[in-house]
Amino acid sequence: MTDPRKLFHDQRLLSGCIYCGAPAGTRDHVPSKVLLDEPLPPDLPVVGCCQACNNGFSLNEEYLACFLDCAINGCTSPTVTFREKVARILRSKPQLAKEIANACQSEGELRIWYPDLDRVKNVLLKLACGHAAYECAEIFRHKPDLLSVKPLAIMSTDERKEFEFDSPFAIWSEIGSRAFLRASGMIEGEQSEHGWQVVQLERYRYRVDYSKSPFTVKLVLSEYLSCQIGWY
Repeated sequence: MTDPRKLFHDQRLLSGCIYCGAPAGTRDHVPSKVLLDEPLPPDLPVVGCCQACNNGFSLNEEYLACFLDCAINGCTSPTVTFREKVARILRSKPQLAKEIANACQSEGELRIWYPDLDRVKNVLLKLACGHAAYECAEIFRHKPDLLSVKPLAIMSTDERKEFEFDSPFAIWSEIGSRAFLRASGMIEGEQSEHGWQVVQLERYRYRVDYSKSPFTVKLVLSEYLSCQIGWY
């Protein structure tokens, strides 16, 4: 079987930092390690990027990881139900915990969490760009035409069905790309169901749909937050 680390698509498609086009002096993990638990999965997806972009997303990635766990657990005081990695961040950064706590408002009997959407979308767009490059050798450095974020729990039945199980791929991606090799059955040993790539069970999965317009990347974080990012 084909080694997915040794692809043969046109490498010029991935020259430079995939986020800004500057010389790529380092590699970025997609998804970010802060969104995953230890021990990390082997052979995490990586893409080329510059040092400035690699560092530039870090604070927003921490914010998103912590906000998700706080919303799921209903508080900002780390308990045994918190992810260990998030608990460490919140203990070491009380100002971040306070910021997230201030984003929670009581509305009747409900507690509603209002994230900083600009920070959240900054990370989700970065993840989508990384997956597009890793899977299909597609580079998107312009504003997406579609960017939606929604907790899975508030999706309607039809929305959830469309999000999870929409039509199978009708075409193959760039010849030699990872998505092409998956579709042709040349990559083995990876968890995949209905086109979803499971990076870490219950923590992170993604799907790249390149068979129709718009080119869409779907993400699910902590089996709580669903995201769709697309470009025409």
